[in-house]
Amino acid sequence: MKNEIEIKEKVKERYDKIALFENSYSCCMPSSSECCSDKNVTDSAISSSKSIGYNSLELASIPQYSILGVGCVNPTKFAHIKEKDIVVDLGSGAGIDVFLAASIVKDNGKVIGIDMTDKMLEKARDNSKKHGYKNVEFRQGDIEKRIPVDDNSIDVVISNCVINLTSDKVNTFKEIYRILKPEGVGRMVISDLVTDKEIEANSIDAEKWCSCIDGALTKENYINSIRKAGFIDIEVLDERPYLEMESEDKRKITSLVIKAIK
Repeated sequence: MKNEIEIKEKVKERYDKIALFENSYSCCMPSSSECCSDKNVTDSAISSSKSIGYNSLELASIPQYSILGVGCVNPTKFAHIKEKDIVVDLGSGAGIDVFLAASIVKDNGKVIGIDMTDKMLEKARDNSKKHGYKNVEFRQGDIEKRIPVDDNSIDVVISNCVINLTSDKVNTFKEIYRILKPEGVGRMVISDLVTDKEIEANSIDAEKWCSCIDGALTKENYINSIRKAGFIDIEVLDERPYLEMESEDKRKITSLVIKAIK
């Protein structure tokens, strides 16, 4: 595999740019000279979010600058978050899923967003402060090394198309397992991308890794990574085609929503 530090730095760089320039970093098309106007950037992010399972009412209820139009499936749609829950969102970005979950857990619950990029954290914290959220917190952390959360303390872990960006997926799932409450209380509900054919280590493209493509595992290996972390009760809640590569390898990328109980 390419240097893991190099890949991680590329990921940080990509998502810092998305935080700074919102969806304009990825939306501009040669066919539209107005693509990157503020209005079109916002419209593009909202449209992209709707296409992966967010509805208009919930998007209208949260800070608009938390909506970046990235991800593969809305995990809050499947997580069955309840009032009083303590929730962790891994790779929380500008805060879209944190703010949606915050409205469900109410003031007697809490939502913690974890991200490793400075600009995303700055944007999320600014969104939270401006809109007066009292039950959310954003922390910096590398989720495959150490999630900055206490052992056995979390009801629900959610994530939207982030874990495939990590190099050590088994350790990431071990960290999730560590922070979840035991005895069948804590659960993970995540969306992510898998592939029908994994890329050879010497063929990895850092840019495609940042786009959640070259870091993708097969469905079997992804689920095995979860099992190796200690999870036994694992269920695929949703599965649908996401992308078919036009390059020589013709990889097929599929989005999954997976639930696992500790």
